Amino acid sequence: MTWRQSCLALLLVLLALPASATGKSDAGVTEARNLQQDAQVAGRKGIPVLIVFTAPDYRYCDRVINYYLVPMQRNPQTAGTVLIRSMDMTKTTRLVDFSGHVTTERAFAKSMGVHFAPTVMVFTPGGKPGARPLVGLGPEDYYGGFLDQAIAATRAKITGPANGRG
Repeated sequence: MTWRQSCLALLLVLLALPASATGKSDAGVTEARNLQQDAQVAGRKGIPVLIVFTAPDYRYCDRVINYYLVPMQRNPQTAGTVLIRSMDMTKTTRLVDFSGHVTTERAFAKSMGVHFAPTVMVFTPGGKPGARPLVGLGPEDYYGGFLDQAIAATRAKITGPANGRG
């Protein structure tokens, strides 16, 4: 096998590995670790906090992240209009919730009523859900629109009379 063939074979193996095996966490979506700090940042900017609840090696989670959330972060028209975080609903990794309490990803997901992955929830900077959760993926022809509606509904609560921060 030539050097070029070896490199090509290695590249093909790496492309076949799941994102977690290559060290990339949720393909560019930042993992939630401190929602209280995230909410403070979102509050200063007047934007919602979007959390995608995932489960390991679940292709629909990857599709939501790679087809909708990552492009949203990269698009100049939508980048910076929502703070996007991911959370593995099966892990017991330490997490600071919106009110500053230490919990785990699994316990937080359970407290939010999340039982299926992927679930996308959009929150006000005060940590209140701003729209109905998007559970699962489908129909994909409308998913982007449903996502936009959830973000817009939450943004309206932030800019509305109650200011969405409480």
